[in-house]
Amino acid sequence: METQARSVEDELAALSRALDAALDRLRRLAEENASLRRGRDQLVGERAALMTRNEQARARVEAMIERLKSLENAN
Repeated sequence: METQARSVEDELAALSRALDAALDRLRRLAEENASLRRGRDQLVGERAALMTRNEQARARVEAMIERLKSLENAN
């Protein structure tokens, strides 16, 4: 009977260690996930800013081309 009790205790201890390891991994994954989400959000913001700058540059180039065409036609 004592051997059987020891076996159950050993199994419970092993399960407890496995559960602790799983919880630790879950915490680490949650932290990594949060970090990745923050990074993604930052990149989305940077992309939006770059798209805005690109559109502004495109508009300026188009305006310059129109001015050059106007000057060319005036001559």
